Amino acid sequence: VYADKPWADACKAAKEAGLKAIEPGTGGFVGKAHCNPHELLKDKNAVKAWMKAAEKNGLEISALSCHGNMLHPDKKVSDEHISDFEATIELASATGVKAINGFGGCPGANENSRDPNWITCPWPPYFGEAVRWQWEKRVIPFWTEMAKKMRKAAVVVALEMHPGDVVYNTEALLALREAVGEQICCNFDPSHLFWQGMDPIVCIKRLGSAIVHVHAKDSKVDPSVVQFRGVNDWKHYSEIAKRAWTFRTVGYGHGSEFWNEFVSTLRLVGYDGVISIEHEDPLMSADEGMAKAISFLKGVLLYEKVGEMWWA
Repeated sequence: VYADKPWADACKAAKEAGLKAIEPGTGGFVGKAHCNPHELLKDKNAVKAWMKAAEKNGLEISALSCHGNMLHPDKKVSDEHISDFEATIELASATGVKAINGFGGCPGANENSRDPNWITCPWPPYFGEAVRWQWEKRVIPFWTEMAKKMRKAAVVVALEMHPGDVVYNTEALLALREAVGEQICCNFDPSHLFWQGMDPIVCIKRLGSAIVHVHAKDSKVDPSVVQFRGVNDWKHYSEIAKRAWTFRTVGYGHGSEFWNEFVSTLRLVGYDGVISIEHEDPLMSADEGMAKAISFLKGVLLYEKVGEMWWA
């Protein structure tokens, strides 16, 4: 949200907005506006100064955000994203940040592919064969090796379930976690689940302790579009009136009844960490969207520890 501001100014703006934590981007698709790990790691004093800017404003670094496609069949793309991610692991280790938010990735359909292939159906048979190849030859082997590096650095990856990615739903995330181990965790963002027809509350209960970071972002489905075209939508996010669904600021896709249950269920499964606002609402400016999200969440979040059950 504050990508147009220098890091120190972004931290100051976050404090003035009433935020207690911040999630800077470190590479991949989200860029490095506030944190270039390759540059910071050249100088220990630079790392300390970067951390001090956040600490001075009372901000926790909730996670480092490095959303890329490290499984991209174009080696130039995958190498760049892998380099960013590995530098982010090193920076996380140096700063004590425990989680790196990111994507599971999306490879091609086979070893000769030039572009990623997000497979969503099993037939004709070549689709089923391709998805098996992706998981057996690319996804699991890659993350098995990357998990070793994360384990050594005492950090985890918090994968965001996202369309166009092999980890786009709860089942896929848990399958990868089972195959690779507990270095595979979840950055839970309900906005991508609503339009796919999933119930975020059920997903939270299934994921449980795998959730190590949470995004507060909403989305709104337009039934009048879905009824004749379905939910998969490649129209640009700016074509709001024509799209099947659109990202919204929290409270503008689903009301307080949902978000009350959302934070309650997170507490139920043991999550007591940061709720990180992600603003991508095309109907609001960044400043207005952030202000409305902060105001809305203040009435929803649970702040105090429960303590003993005095009434039973």
